[in-house]
Amino acid sequence: MKILILGAGRMGSFFTDLLSFDHEVAVLESDPRRMRFIYNALRLASPDEVEAFAPELVINCVTLSRTLEAFDAVLPHLRPGCIISDIASVKTGLAEYYARCGFPYVSTHPMFGPTFANLGNLMNENAILISEGDHLGRVFFKDLYGRLKLNIFEYTFDEHDRVVAQSLGIPFASTFVFVATMEHQDAPGTTFRRHMKIARGVLSEDDYLLSEILFNPRTPGQIERIREELAELQRIIARHDSEAMRAYLARLRKRIE
Repeated sequence: MKILILGAGRMGSFFTDLLSFDHEVAVLESDPRRMRFIYNALRLASPDEVEAFAPELVINCVTLSRTLEAFDAVLPHLRPGCIISDIASVKTGLAEYYARCGFPYVSTHPMFGPTFANLGNLMNENAILISEGDHLGRVFFKDLYGRLKLNIFEYTFDEHDRVVAQSLGIPFASTFVFVATMEHQDAPGTTFRRHMKIARGVLSEDDYLLSEILFNPRTPGQIERIREELAELQRIIARHDSEAMRAYLARLRKRIE
């Protein structure tokens, strides 16, 4: 298959490496510095070059804030029937875009990234496949993720954003609160060091990704839940209520069984 990758960032490079030995791959990237580690793939610097390559599948790997802009740039240069796809971590607005774009589409979300995941061994990682979209495109990604031994989950666009608000929104917000309130320790405990490792990893992510995860329309509701839980915990602590604390901890342990 002829596959066009949009963006030569971390995930774009990952998909290029993954696909370039079994398919004819081209990468469209306007920043030549990002292309220096792209091998075994055709390098494109302008959307005008896409027409000659004539891809059968487009995988959009640009930052979340530029996903639709990147699609708009290449769609006029695609042949009818070309499948377009995204790996966006927030799907808000994509269903409507795909409905009016005139191309078959598939949408997925690899729930791993270069910060924490071992890209050489992903068998404990997850991927989400949106249940709406082109059947052949979904089969392609299901096979691809299956060969990586990823755990695959299928959701609608709406279900995806609700899941992401919990699985990413809550941890991101909690990490920000930890960093905002912490003080550096000369002799940090094990738990503190582990939280710091997570915090450094999260804050090394792209600003746009962090922002868009929190700007997910489903995230504010999750942050309100954090506020409610903190208020309850603060009341228990203020009263030195041992019975209430035991009940609270028992409820928490039950949730992680």
